Amino acid sequence: MIRYGNCVTSAYVCRMTMMIPFDNSYARLPEGFFARQAPVPVRAPNLIAFNTNLAKLLRITPDEAEEMARAFAGNIVPEGAEPLAQLYSGHQFGTYNPQLGDGRAVLLGETIGADGVRRDIQLKGSGQTPFSRRGDGRAWLGPVLREYVVSEAMHALGIPTTRALAAVETGEIVLREGPMPGAILTRVAQSHLRVGTFQVFAARGQLDHLRKLTDYAIQRHYPDAQGPMGLLRAVRDAQARLIAQWMSVGFIHGVMNTDNSSIAGETIDYGPCAFMDSYHPNTVFSSIDRMGRYAYSNQPEIAVWNLAQLATALIQQFEDKDAAVEEATEIVHAMPDLMQEHWLKRFRTKIGLVRAEDGDLELISDLLVRMAQNQADFTNTFRALGGDHARDQFTDPVAYDEWAEGWRARLQREDTPDVVMSAANPAFIPRNHRIEQMIQSAVQGDYAPFHRLNDVLSRPYEDQSDAVDLTRPPSESEVVHATFCGT
Repeated sequence: MIRYGNCVTSAYVCRMTMMIPFDNSYARLPEGFFARQAPVPVRAPNLIAFNTNLAKLLRITPDEAEEMARAFAGNIVPEGAEPLAQLYSGHQFGTYNPQLGDGRAVLLGETIGADGVRRDIQLKGSGQTPFSRRGDGRAWLGPVLREYVVSEAMHALGIPTTRALAAVETGEIVLREGPMPGAILTRVAQSHLRVGTFQVFAARGQLDHLRKLTDYAIQRHYPDAQGPMGLLRAVRDAQARLIAQWMSVGFIHGVMNTDNSSIAGETIDYGPCAFMDSYHPNTVFSSIDRMGRYAYSNQPEIAVWNLAQLATALIQQFEDKDAAVEEATEIVHAMPDLMQEHWLKRFRTKIGLVRAEDGDLELISDLLVRMAQNQADFTNTFRALGGDHARDQFTDPVAYDEWAEGWRARLQREDTPDVVMSAANPAFIPRNHRIEQMIQSAVQGDYAPFHRLNDVLSRPYEDQSDAVDLTRPPSESEVVHATFCGT
């Protein structure tokens, strides 16, 4: 029995004003890929935010705020939705967990946007599913707002990412380290297919499912790919670009488990994520990453490790496994050089370089070493290069001056370095202390900081004189030492 509007009936459909043009494909896969699961209604849904620009892209016709709150809280299942919880497994901090799945999320369905791209619409925090593993299936307000702000900021930075369509208060309390206000995020993704989606069928020996999943992923994301190894190459290429983009803005995912690795090449699952303030390659924020497995500088290596797990899963469907292993090994081993190529291209532009010359890698690496030694703010240092005020970011400005002498000589062989740098270096990122302050205000019922962050971060490369305070690194008392998962 499905709920439409105010009706609860299997024979009559009540129409909502809000229309979502669902065109579902994942729900056509065999039942073993998912569990059909309606979202669990909440007591008093209230709309916090609705992303009108994204809705327009998805060809969604908005409704009154009250009706949208009910729909994005799961109290109404929109016409055409086929809610389900997806099955997957994954390596978590290097240890394989044979069954994970959507424990607090429900995929409502898919739309084909105005740009021709198929995307999932998912409610996150929508109640228990068969994969909840004794969890309550809910989310509290803080992680919902964090993911909304950070994912939309990543989109504005030009980095592939899941996006936020809506955020809703539930009017219910969620128990974590204490009572917290509940909330639900409506997340949009090119898909929710993860490395772990392939792993679960490979580990179970369900080769027919594995083949169907492989064909589905190729058709949906990489139609030019030829077979499983073609898919592996395509995922490698997308992930290599993505990791280089993360590194170029000082982003730390925080929990790069294989179940958080999207084969679409999007950033997914903003749990204990963070952006660096002072640069150091070993920076870790995640409270659960006690050994630094997912530290900033380790992200390229982990991306290769995750790709190897995907390769291991895909190989299971070949009869000639020796030949498949040989080809997969070649594909995976090419990834570090590919990431380095993307990394160097992006960091060249960050210091105003377009032409590739010998010595560029050493020049960039020398700057980063000096930044780490002098507690230079990552974002502000690169942004200040355009005005050559970067020395102010260093505890010992002479360290910068020594580097800048060679850099200025190199710039003489470039045409428009200032234009290149301003387009490559954002002025605004979602700084950790501002995110925490925003959450604390929201818990008290004040959403003004949340809306302000979204507005400013939607234009990260612009100089916004009325938002200079958001470029300031944290004071000693504002430093965020640890970030937490949203479970």
